[in-house]
Amino acid sequence: MSQKWIVGILGSLLLTACGGSQKIIAEKPQRSTNIDMAYKTTTSFVSMPLEISLREIENQLNKSLNGLIYEDANLEDDKTALKIWKTAPIKLSVKDGKIESIIPLKIWSQFKYGTDFMGLNDTREIDLNGTITLLSDVQLSNWKMNTHSNLQDFEWSESPTITVAGKKVPITYIINPTLSLFKSKITAKIDEAISKSCDFKPYVLNVLETLSNPILTSDAYQAWFKLVPIEVYVTDAVIEKSKIAMNLGLKCGMTTLVGQKPKTGMDRNAIAFKAVTKVPDHTTASIAAITTYDHASAVITQNFKGQEFASGSRKITVQKVDLWGKDGRMIIALDLLGSLNGTIYLSGIPKYDPVNKEIYFEDMDYVLNTKGLLTKTANWLLQGYIIRKMQETCRYSIKTNMEEGRKNLMPYLNNYSPMKGVFVNGSIQDLEFEKIELTNDLIIAFINGNGKMSVKIDGMD
Repeated sequence: MSQKWIVGILGSLLLTACGGSQKIIAEKPQRSTNIDMAYKTTTSFVSMPLEISLREIENQLNKSLNGLIYEDANLEDDKTALKIWKTAPIKLSVKDGKIESIIPLKIWSQFKYGTDFMGLNDTREIDLNGTITLLSDVQLSNWKMNTHSNLQDFEWSESPTITVAGKKVPITYIINPTLSLFKSKITAKIDEAISKSCDFKPYVLNVLETLSNPILTSDAYQAWFKLVPIEVYVTDAVIEKSKIAMNLGLKCGMTTLVGQKPKTGMDRNAIAFKAVTKVPDHTTASIAAITTYDHASAVITQNFKGQEFASGSRKITVQKVDLWGKDGRMIIALDLLGSLNGTIYLSGIPKYDPVNKEIYFEDMDYVLNTKGLLTKTANWLLQGYIIRKMQETCRYSIKTNMEEGRKNLMPYLNNYSPMKGVFVNGSIQDLEFEKIELTNDLIIAFINGNGKMSVKIDGMD
């Protein structure tokens, strides 16, 4: 206990006998003034199923590949110059666990044949216009969707032609067997475009950056919830129906704060990405059950109503209770009436009763200057059974506050969409007490809620 409480004993001691009662004035312990924030962080896992629809990949692919999609103007290296245009949108579908791509193309090629001896060589131009069909195996590597495509079919909308003496001559009968000349270049270009369009890492980082912004869960008490990403896990990609699906798992710190708004921002480079076979789906989140000192004081004052504390012929009743925090302990001021009039000050450590969901005070004792005054004037009040009775009465339920804290978090677990294409869902139950913290104005019981939480990513821009 602070020595300041001893210094004022003589100056603050006022004893008067009046009608058989005594008056006492004890020095009032001052509340703490340096605690303006309380927080609790739990490490947890969040399931993040990632679903990318084929339509989304199709849109990205068509944005990436538009107009002239390939050009090789060097005729000398392999005696072939090549230009490929996409003439209409690419269409994707799922076939036998693979991605089928239907791609309308226009191909122009110039090739050189003959020998360079004495200039005995010539060049010819080929024009192809039609639709090719690719079938692609899909893998996920380094957070990119990689494909290995094979040309399955081609259908010409116009007969392939070759330019001879300035005239186009149909050559369907010879171009079909020699299409392999272009096949590897076309499939490589499509695979490259899919890889660039389907890099999921920026998607995930953008989502995490948004989710890590603090959420105000209680305006009245300035309660905040913040998710701090630590590691991200990913399972193998699976093609099912009309989408690419994989399960992401997020290891994160979930922080509940009461006080000033926490800092925003996330270090994108500090997050580790790991491949796994299975992702945990169990989530533990911290909930703040918040009570004002005024509310707790009113409840405990009501508890004392009608109670009388006696020692022989001496009797007192508690008229009013005031609470505040000091140095991690609770100060309980009791206004007394009866054989002793005035205010006495008790100190106790706030604890939680899980059966009754109540806050009570352990190691309750008179603050030092109060005990000194009572030793001289009302030693009977120091008797153990009186303070034990007072301790039994100094308790209040936080069941309503716990439920309020849970409800404040639920809107963010019910199809909450912090950004386009991202949806958060979950449930919280099995509330377990963690700790109590005292700020200048509030009593905060931190409760761990166990449940499930998922973040679905589908349809982001």
